[in-house]
Amino acid sequence: MNKLNAIKPRARVAAMPEYHPPLGSRDAMRLDFNENTLRCSPKVAEAIGALTAESLTRYPERGPVEALAAEYLGLKPEQVVLTNGVDEAIHVLCQAFLEAGDELLLPVPTYTMYEIYAAQTDAVLVQVQAGEDFAFPYERMLASITERTKLICIANPNSPTGAVTTREQILALCAAAPGAIVLADEAYFHFFGETVVDLVGEVPNLVVARTFSKAYGLAGLRLGLLAASDENLRWVRRVLSPYSVNSVALTALTAALGDQEYVDGYVAEVKRARMEFQLDLTGLSVRFWPTQANFVLVEIGADHREFVAHMREAGILVRDRSADPGCEGLVRITIGSREQMRRADKAMETYLAARRKKTGEKA
Repeated sequence: MNKLNAIKPRARVAAMPEYHPPLGSRDAMRLDFNENTLRCSPKVAEAIGALTAESLTRYPERGPVEALAAEYLGLKPEQVVLTNGVDEAIHVLCQAFLEAGDELLLPVPTYTMYEIYAAQTDAVLVQVQAGEDFAFPYERMLASITERTKLICIANPNSPTGAVTTREQILALCAAAPGAIVLADEAYFHFFGETVVDLVGEVPNLVVARTFSKAYGLAGLRLGLLAASDENLRWVRRVLSPYSVNSVALTALTAALGDQEYVDGYVAEVKRARMEFQLDLTGLSVRFWPTQANFVLVEIGADHREFVAHMREAGILVRDRSADPGCEGLVRITIGSREQMRRADKAMETYLAARRKKTGEKA
């Protein structure tokens, strides 16, 4: 019997970091992935239910829905492309614009997938660590730009911190790196309310990403969007699969864009819950970082794993971010409805009281 040689992947793939989302059983209250914690618009469910068996035999056509999305954003259809979630959007940007030796400039901590997808290329990752307050490290970002900088990724608001970058800072980075794509990832835009999407086409190297996984409640359908100049999207479309956004998702997005009243109502509820929950954290003497997103980063300390396990036992899922740069002992908690956050507050209060009793620390 011949001994089979193991087939090896590309060296870059073998060396790249792995991402393992802690999914598994998620039947508890989902405050771990920043999704819509309630439901999507009833109009979306109705539209999906009306799909016929015949309609699913056809390849999807994203063009008409891209035109609707562009109209919603105040852009031209050729300035918008739909993607299979923002993850695919990041992937195709890396594939389209990063050559060997190019630099991806990244403030950290931030969304993990920027690093993951850049690692699939032969680009060099340049990380700029935020300070203890997690404010956007603007001056250090500017100082880190070189002639090899080809992609700058800015999550705004940032995950896992909830910190924001100003419009002026984004514009300054675009001006300082005219040969680089500057991605403003506005996945949590609805909970912040400020955007640079109106500058698409006016600022040549600006690209804006949006998702329909958060406020719209369509995470399970994987829908994202890139908005950029016609010229930049020309290259994105060249590496993008023409059928990566399926027909069910396109049908759902059409209905979702037609029901902004639902989205506005959900966002308003989350903002009220966010304000109330941050007041509760203050009352519990839990350190947290002010946030403009639908989540809050809290300091639990050395027993962060024990805290996450306690919350799970209480039927509440939260996300340990201790592995992120500068985030040891920190846990991210998604903001849901006021009712959900009051339940989370009670579970936290129970845990903290038990910890004080065990350690003798004062409230």
